[in-house]
Amino acid sequence: MPNEVHYSDYLQLDKILNAQHPVSDSQGQPAHDEMLFIVIHQAYELWFKQLLQETESVIGFMQMPALDDNSPELQTIVHRLGRCSTILKVLVHQIDIMETMNPMDFLDFRDLLRPASGFQSWQFKMLEARLGLKYEHRYGQQYYVSQLRQPEIDRIKAAEKDSSLLELVNGWLERMPFFDEAINWQHFVRTGPDPFWSEYRIRYQQSLADREKANLDLFDHTFYPPPVASGAAQHDTTFSTNSAGPGTASHPLPPRSLSPSACRSALFIMLYRGYPILQLPFQVLHQLLEIDEQLSTWRYRHMSMVHRTIGTRIGTGGSTGQHYLKSALDSHHLFKEIAGLTSFLIERRRLPALSPEMERRLGFRAEL
Repeated sequence: MPNEVHYSDYLQLDKILNAQHPVSDSQGQPAHDEMLFIVIHQAYELWFKQLLQETESVIGFMQMPALDDNSPELQTIVHRLGRCSTILKVLVHQIDIMETMNPMDFLDFRDLLRPASGFQSWQFKMLEARLGLKYEHRYGQQYYVSQLRQPEIDRIKAAEKDSSLLELVNGWLERMPFFDEAINWQHFVRTGPDPFWSEYRIRYQQSLADREKANLDLFDHTFYPPPVASGAAQHDTTFSTNSAGPGTASHPLPPRSLSPSACRSALFIMLYRGYPILQLPFQVLHQLLEIDEQLSTWRYRHMSMVHRTIGTRIGTGGSTGQHYLKSALDSHHLFKEIAGLTSFLIERRRLPALSPEMERRLGFRAEL
């Protein structure tokens, strides 16, 4: 007979329930709300641990050399990304509980916490890195690891060297085969190396209002590879248009994390997501956007709570407090390039018609 498992032993409740030690108690100045403060942050760290486990599992699937777009693995990816977004919603709602502590309640023990700070959460930094936030894109790089212990810094640096989820999604999107198969586009009037996108660009241009004409520069920046010097390697397939040509934007545009070919695949998935084969890939993109939105919501709620609680004072860890949180909110959008693709959608009635061969490829067909 196997040993019986008891609820308390399985959950190690003795360790968990005895892991709250308010500093105010040890100082002989008991502050009632410090227990709430500890419990909420411990709960955050437990959820960060779960988010890391789910993210690493998705990364494991995305690292597969081949990933069928109608496979149990892709279904699992969608499911686990959905779990991440649901957990993040819980983290947002935990702020409601935190806000039951008013500013004077917090001041009862705040100064006793220095220099401890949520900025020292190595798990959250690890999560951001594994999702795709690069060091060079972080706001406040001078604070990034300054408050961490060396083993925590080493762990985060090691994680940053591995392929992130964003990088793996880019590779997955680049593998979409349809655009390289000439048979799918033989019915198009426009010729050239990429007749579908040549046609789509014209239709997109026709859909723009007069005040939106600058969007065409952004379209070219997003979906065309940048110009290369003579003799340099070209890693993406360009295509011809009747405009001034790709990469000729009249004003500087930001560097991108997703390649032009990955962006074209993602937009195609959004445009034709009604076809069965594209439904799971669309759900992957949708869940990534949901994760980014929930992270942004959490950052906004956190910033608002900090401003409401301590105003413009610096954080206990030495950061600029509410100002730092606002700047991180503005700059730490992980999947903003996927979100930005909605700028290039056109109405269904304007979409280029797909060939019967392509419709067959995108549907489910039983062989008789």
